[in-house]
Amino acid sequence: MGVSELLISTCVQCVLFSLLSAQPLLVVGFSGPLLVFEEAFYSFCSSNDLEYIVGRVWIGFWLILLVLVVVACEGSFLVRYLSRYTQEIFSFLISLIFIFETFSKLVTIFKDHPLQRRYDVQDEFQPGVPEPNTALLSLVLMAGTFFLAFFLRKFKNSSFLPGKVRRLIGDFGVPISIFIMALADFFINDKYTQKLSVPKGLQVTNASARGWFIHPMGTGASFPIWMMFASVIPALLVFILIFLETQITTLIVSKPERKLVKGTGFHLDLLLIVAMGGLAALFGMPWLSATTVMSKTSSPGEKSQILEVKEQRISGLLVAVLIGVSILMEPILKFIPLAVLFGIFLYMGVTSLFGIQLFDRILLLLKPPKYHPDEPYVTRVKTWRMHLFTFTQIIFLVVLWVVKSTPASLALPFVLILTVPLRRFLLPRIFRDIELKCLRAGPCPPTPPAPLPPPPAILVTTKKIWGHSPHLPTLGMEPVFIFPFFSAYFKKIFWMM
Repeated sequence: MGVSELLISTCVQCVLFSLLSAQPLLVVGFSGPLLVFEEAFYSFCSSNDLEYIVGRVWIGFWLILLVLVVVACEGSFLVRYLSRYTQEIFSFLISLIFIFETFSKLVTIFKDHPLQRRYDVQDEFQPGVPEPNTALLSLVLMAGTFFLAFFLRKFKNSSFLPGKVRRLIGDFGVPISIFIMALADFFINDKYTQKLSVPKGLQVTNASARGWFIHPMGTGASFPIWMMFASVIPALLVFILIFLETQITTLIVSKPERKLVKGTGFHLDLLLIVAMGGLAALFGMPWLSATTVMSKTSSPGEKSQILEVKEQRISGLLVAVLIGVSILMEPILKFIPLAVLFGIFLYMGVTSLFGIQLFDRILLLLKPPKYHPDEPYVTRVKTWRMHLFTFTQIIFLVVLWVVKSTPASLALPFVLILTVPLRRFLLPRIFRDIELKCLRAGPCPPTPPAPLPPPPAILVTTKKIWGHSPHLPTLGMEPVFIFPFFSAYFKKIFWMM
């Protein structure tokens, strides 16, 4: 699979999702966890002499069967157990995958084109022969794209230029940065940088190996029957990933603070995404899932607040059509260096960290308490207990990353699911209920008002007054505590005596 398969799959599935879904505001696309699974399944098929592309077809068949069973049994109710604890770990993991893959690809370029004193330079590029300046130029292009896109994102909330112009530049900051850095690479002569490989027209990436339709029984040799049934296991893993990403994204979009008027359809959206992905595997195209897109437009010093959301299907439909049209832009896309795309991946990974409370609490580990923000999870929870909660999530992130980096990466969805019982049964034994409510980034119970102090009492000491009537009782000399009203009353009596 390559660029053409991803573009066509995204175009077709997004068009259908925009027209038929219950919540068209969801953004459908390829994600980091699905990339991890694809790499792990490819390694498994290569080590067992199995056709990877045919194995995906049978995974797609099982995906359709699984989603039909889950939707028929209304299995989306399980989303109620996906707490903020699991959502933050999953979102943080996706961001880390984007960042790690970016630098991993950059390191690969430095290995293929190392810095050395002499180069055996040919007139044309020869595969396997190191080229001078390639590694350093790739680093400059990646860093330049990242910082330029990040600057334009910040420029959107600055005080320069009129507001409409700033918003226009900020909204199109990523395309602008890609254009500028690709133009810089074009005008630098006598250098080599790897470019984006896009086939002409509606061709598959490797037309010599296969066509658009994948035969379920095998392309070169007969596909093993046992693997047809065993594919239900990796299909279950893919289904868990798509279920988590889609339902978590739906939960984020449908929060009360989003102020949506129309409802969401967990069952219908899940059915559409999984069924379309299962059929896409029959044509050698990737599975997709719902993904989140962070967008902040608040002014500096103000807390971001959503005023209104335009709930419509036109935006998603137009984006899908433009993605499909980009397939015909091969003469332009072939000039984009891969290093520029690495910078965009790094930008996506870094910017998606903002807004994740786990990332904010990790930063608080490096700050003195006097610089902590005025947030409920800071003011209502003791600092050491807040850090303890953060460490539990960090430990689970490390476990997930270790699993991802080993041959057992296929089991990543199962390990991720373990966060659900951990949050429901173990953490309540360590933290109080009010602490968990404040740490979940949701509405925190209000602080109970302090009890009113009792009215001040006045100590009145009476003394024997000469000349009093013998018929009046003597108060004595012991102290008596009385309320202010009675104190004033007795004081008046004493003066009259």
